[in-house]
Amino acid sequence: MPDWTYHPLRGAAAAVLGERRSQRTALRLLASIGSRPAGARLIARGFGHRHPPKRLAGETAGVPVTVRLGISVPPALARETVRAMPPLGAGVVEVSPVSAADVETVREAAAGRSIPVVVRARDPETQAALKAHVDGFTGDDDPHVVRVSDPSVTAAAAALADPDTVVLARPEVLVEAGPGWFARVTEAATPTAPAPRLRDLGRDPRRWPAWWWALLVGLGMTGAGLGAAVITLGPVLLWYDRDYLGMTLHELHDANHHLVHFLQHDRITMAGTMVAIGALYTGLAVGGIRRGWPWAREVYLISGAIGFPTLFYFLATGFVEPLHTATAVVLFPMYLAAVRRTPHAPRWRLAPEGPEPERRRALVGQLLLIVTGAGLFAGGAVISVVGLTGVFVPSDLTFLGTSTPMLEAVNPRLVPFVAHDRAGFGGALMSAAVAITLLSAWGWRRGESWVFWTLTAAAAAGFLPAVVVHGAIHYTDFLHLAPVYFGIALTGTGLLLARPYLCAEVSAASSG
Repeated sequence: MPDWTYHPLRGAAAAVLGERRSQRTALRLLASIGSRPAGARLIARGFGHRHPPKRLAGETAGVPVTVRLGISVPPALARETVRAMPPLGAGVVEVSPVSAADVETVREAAAGRSIPVVVRARDPETQAALKAHVDGFTGDDDPHVVRVSDPSVTAAAAALADPDTVVLARPEVLVEAGPGWFARVTEAATPTAPAPRLRDLGRDPRRWPAWWWALLVGLGMTGAGLGAAVITLGPVLLWYDRDYLGMTLHELHDANHHLVHFLQHDRITMAGTMVAIGALYTGLAVGGIRRGWPWAREVYLISGAIGFPTLFYFLATGFVEPLHTATAVVLFPMYLAAVRRTPHAPRWRLAPEGPEPERRRALVGQLLLIVTGAGLFAGGAVISVVGLTGVFVPSDLTFLGTSTPMLEAVNPRLVPFVAHDRAGFGGALMSAAVAITLLSAWGWRRGESWVFWTLTAAAAAGFLPAVVVHGAIHYTDFLHLAPVYFGIALTGTGLLLARPYLCAEVSAASSG
């Protein structure tokens, strides 16, 4: 479990299972998942993609380690710890202190290890019995091994500045700070450089960096969404819409006096979602990819990989919208340029540690945003399926005062026309939702104000038009709008809880 579930749900788990039992259960769960290659990758990605710099590599007790950061545990916790810690970002596990009675326990724990296991033995006999089963031995007087009981990220990162020092956290550190502690220390110990500026771009498009192409896609999506809103609030139908339907706006109104408003309601929510995607991509480009966060590119990549293929929904609906197609054709090459693999030099600036209660409140907010994003994704998937199959839900037909066969009798192309709008909105909502979910899961760091403002702008663009247009056309069925109201409540609460943490001031000295 990442910090955003560990801390918010920790009290409830302790109340149900007891504090010690809940801690052991969490460790065993991580060990069970982390001991499998696929599970280890899942945990590592879920925790936000640790990429320790090469300068954090080194050795301890003569054993090479990829990162000079680990944990020191008693023999009773060794087996689960050896399997659970590598996906969290630990580079070494020390078992300490070990006596002759613990030899078999340590042997079992070290079997099948994926990171070095070192031992602090009580006596030479114990050390000799374990020599063939572990990677090395540490001592009480080793000046290069720092064992910490304080969960301070700043102190641990400062200790790692010495290339000969290995920092080992005691179990109480992770109990207090949460399993994301290793990743936070690694990021704090990573040297960074100033982020590139617009003036550094140059005039040759072949040399433009990935973040600039990502920004262009974000601005393009925002412009396309605003353009769609203007069309929806103005003529509603363009020439190709009228040609496909063989009907004018007045004829649609005469066929059903709610139909034009229904089309507007579908299209304005789609336009708002497009603007939300534009806001998310703009934030990821400027705040994330430009500043070297490796996860930002992956958020952008996954979101686009879901959004762009929904263009082919026309294969099911039969209606090809020229402007939609032209927008995708223009933006897709830019999207590919934005996600090409390029070196991501760390260019972020982290805020110093703040009050722990502030971080705990922000983690609750983070959980609420992730739940909202997951709910939006599920909603988008349902809307896509409905749009490609039944097209209308019962409340739609109640609002229209008609039935699907009656609409088909008016014009056999009318239902496929509506289906195109509805399915397209579902695809766009899934694309936005996955960006919201992953940005919230991976981007929550003190001082990253761009994350707060990106999510705020996306929420405003997505939720407000949906609420306003439903009220304007008097489509106010509560059950139909309940997911929107619930999403607004969760998002607003989450952002309010997280704002002091995300928008904390970043001093010049914290740039690494």
